[in-house]
Amino acid sequence: MKLIVGLGNPGKKYDGTRHNIGFEVIDRCQQQLNINLDQSKFKGIYGFRKIGEEKIFLLKPLTYMNLSGESIVPLMNYYKIKTENLLVIYDDLDLEPGTLRLRQKGGHGGHNGMKSIIGQLGTDQFNRIRVGIGRPPKGVAVPTYVLGSFGKEERQAVDHVVEKAANAVESWTKQSFINVMNEYN
Repeated sequence: MKLIVGLGNPGKKYDGTRHNIGFEVIDRCQQQLNINLDQSKFKGIYGFRKIGEEKIFLLKPLTYMNLSGESIVPLMNYYKIKTENLLVIYDDLDLEPGTLRLRQKGGHGGHNGMKSIIGQLGTDQFNRIRVGIGRPPKGVAVPTYVLGSFGKEERQAVDHVVEKAANAVESWTKQSFINVMNEYN
């Protein structure tokens, strides 16, 4: 079993914001993998289907970003999903818009959603796709920036990177994460 989680904040007011790029990737994965998020449990919405020999789960935590681990870990425990079969997709200020970085482990880098997940799991040894959103312009606070929408000029790069991230997820359903990293990094 594999669990793919996109981080974001629930509610219409957060749709299209930088902090919700993980949700956008999950929306794209739903289409590509034909998985409906039709289950509401574990403080999130999720769905799954068998692809090949494995059950593939997609999850959007509805806990708000800073408590994401409270949704992920109970679902993993219930379905007995191993940490090495977890993939978390989230926004990253240190990468330019349109950029992806795949890693198998690492710290939270100041990202509160990742802090929550690492704290709840008790480890930082899990797969992740970091999606670049860039740094705020001088004088704009980070919370204001991440909760703001992408500009028109950024949107094209963002749409491309969402598709690329979903393609990486689809590749992971068929091969090892190391191979996917080699292909997409």
